[in-house]
Amino acid sequence: MSDRIDELLHRNLQEVFGEGDATRRRAAIKELYTEDCAVYTPLGVLVGHDALDKFSGDLRATHPHFVYTPHSKPQALHNAGRLAWGSGPRGESPDYTGWDVIIVRDGKIAALYVFLDSNPA
Repeated sequence: MSDRIDELLHRNLQEVFGEGDATRRRAAIKELYTEDCAVYTPLGVLVGHDALDKFSGDLRATHPHFVYTPHSKPQALHNAGRLAWGSGPRGESPDYTGWDVIIVRDGKIAALYVFLDSNPA
């Protein structure tokens, strides 16, 4: 299970939140998330693939040149995992940093908690 959690954390960062192509992003959401997924962000709670797709697409559009870079190795514990990351222009210090915490059910992300750091790295 820990290998799958590591994979989900990395793929979510790159293929959902880091993906600029709407078709590829939507395919990744379908593959990586449960139908009834819940995503908890500082802005509110999103439920389901459509809400996640709109949120991640809108977020990507605000900074299409940013990349997401893991800042730690993923940690897995039972059916949960976490990963620290940063986002900013490639090769530069991140403009913001945070943590993703996931809860996995049946090999897919059932819940994602996005924690943003108050002071970017």
